Amino acid sequence: VQLQASGGGLVQAGGSLRLSCATSGRAFSTYGMGWFRQAPGKEREFIAAIGVSGTSTIYAESVKDRFTISRVNAKNTVYLQMNSLKPEDTAVYYCAASERYYSGRSDPSDYDYWGQGTLVTVSS
Repeated sequence: VQLQASGGGLVQAGGSLRLSCATSGRAFSTYGMGWFRQAPGKEREFIAAIGVSGTSTIYAESVKDRFTISRVNAKNTVYLQMNSLKPEDTAVYYCAASERYYSGRSDPSDYDYWGQGTLVTVSS
């Protein structure tokens, strides 16, 4: 299984970006999916996760009401819509897939596959 994250870039504070994560393989609809981020000098941080049907989602408190995770199983893709971006959102963002869990998970150890990351930089 390969995951390809895209959509990162440079944006001003208050702006928006949409990240995409395209996943290879036929079993995407059975994977719980998540987004994490890692800022320089910091540990990887959970951001959002979504279950296989797309109706169950969980978010970190730091991004709740600003970020939205969604998925289109027919396209093998999960998205992260990021609004009202802040400089502290600057990080490399990673998508992840879990073949062990149908639900979204906040623990990175619950995920089996990881994308390469896409850099998001928010200027003040």
